Amino acid sequence: MDYHQSSVQVCVLDPAGSILLNRGLANRWQAIASAVVPLGRMRGAAIEVSCGAADLAEELVDKAGWSVELAHPGYVARMKGSPDKTDFSDARLLADLTRVGYLPRVWLAPPYLRELRRLVRYRQQQVDQRRAIKLRITGLLRDHRLRPAASVKAWSRPWWTWLFEEVLLTMPKASAWILHRHVERLKAAGAEIASVEEALREYPCTDSVVEDLLEERGVGEVTAWGIRAEIGQFDRFGKAKSLSRFCGLSPRNASSGQRMADAGLVKAGSNLLRATLIELAHRLTRYEPRWRAMKEHMRADGKPGSVAAAAVANRWMRGLWHRMRERQLSRQQGGGELVPWLG
Repeated sequence: MDYHQSSVQVCVLDPAGSILLNRGLANRWQAIASAVVPLGRMRGAAIEVSCGAADLAEELVDKAGWSVELAHPGYVARMKGSPDKTDFSDARLLADLTRVGYLPRVWLAPPYLRELRRLVRYRQQQVDQRRAIKLRITGLLRDHRLRPAASVKAWSRPWWTWLFEEVLLTMPKASAWILHRHVERLKAAGAEIASVEEALREYPCTDSVVEDLLEERGVGEVTAWGIRAEIGQFDRFGKAKSLSRFCGLSPRNASSGQRMADAGLVKAGSNLLRATLIELAHRLTRYEPRWRAMKEHMRADGKPGSVAAAAVANRWMRGLWHRMRERQLSRQQGGGELVPWLG
């Protein structure tokens, strides 16, 4: 199924690969089921990974009783790069890959985790907006060559006092009006971030996974929410290396057999998750002797600080996989809350 916002291109093949149906249908599970069911028993279905595709897949599973898989993003990217790309050919390719069992499975997060993910990403949008407003304020001050005293740190209480008691009173009228509007928007963004964090605290996601993450040194609420939302279940990764690669922390040429990583990190994974983990790595290198020593050793070898932080994040995430597994096994033996572990 090639997913679109208002329609879905549905292709049905028989076991031999002959096309039984390939046409656009309304983006509703009832319309899709009514067109496919008369064609015979369905063995499996795949839907292109896209915004909203998970909800449709869940409806087909729960309400139509189908076995639905999400199409791997890599194959979707290949389809988009095809010179003869059409909805007809996209649906045909997905159906054929499903028929021969060549389509890698993609984990479908349960509804409550998808909602948690939306909250976490909405918070990040507000953080990005706040950062952009700060850059505009900084740019406006540079235009007027205005700088506080060297001892005054930006965005601190003395800095705000300088801004309101000196800058706004001496700046030209138009620029002062713009600066005032930026300040108001900055306050609104901060209030919105506080609101979404309160919603996250009240959201029913405080399970054993979040509690275990909060026990990790350097992991606070925001980091724990982000890891839980983007990774979901640790049990869906058979080994620590797979989890680290999913997080986008593995060297890009890790599969070539070379020991030297000269092509950066893999492109796969959530940018938000990777940024969260690298920020965590920077904190760990400041407060944890083990990680500080690792960073200093890499810097002594000529590695940039960003490369050292990514390496620390990679090593920390692999260790986290083992620690989460041990905690789950201990919880099972103690009769506590069970979170399935398949690793």
